[in-house]
Amino acid sequence: MAADDQSTPGPGDEPALPRRTRVVLGEAAARRRPADRPGTDLAEQTPVGEALVRGLMRAQLALALRLALVVVTGLGALPLLFAVAPGVGGVKVFGVYLPWLLLGLLSFPFLIGVGWAYVRWAERNENDFAALIRRPEP
Repeated sequence: MAADDQSTPGPGDEPALPRRTRVVLGEAAARRRPADRPGTDLAEQTPVGEALVRGLMRAQLALALRLALVVVTGLGALPLLFAVAPGVGGVKVFGVYLPWLLLGLLSFPFLIGVGWAYVRWAERNENDFAALIRRPEP
């Protein structure tokens, strides 16, 4: 019965406390993933990060200039065509002269299509850039 006396605390005895656990920050840091180097380069604005952003900006500018050339060529060639071949300007389609039809009505779907293509390709450039940033280092 002496063993029972030791396990039950008496009025003057203090209850047994649970054992303490020591928490070390180094253990938590060791469990984290390795640093995201390209993302860090961007956030800290290092030369590597600046080069990555400059590359994205260059790609977006090149896309914009190519599509601007398409618009200038497509819409700019029509008045030139009508000036060089005046007979084409006199053609009527559904009672409307061809220059009015092409420049006044059909140019808008053309511009909307070019705008849609620009947005789609610009988003593709941005997705490629994001994939480059998220790609793990070898």
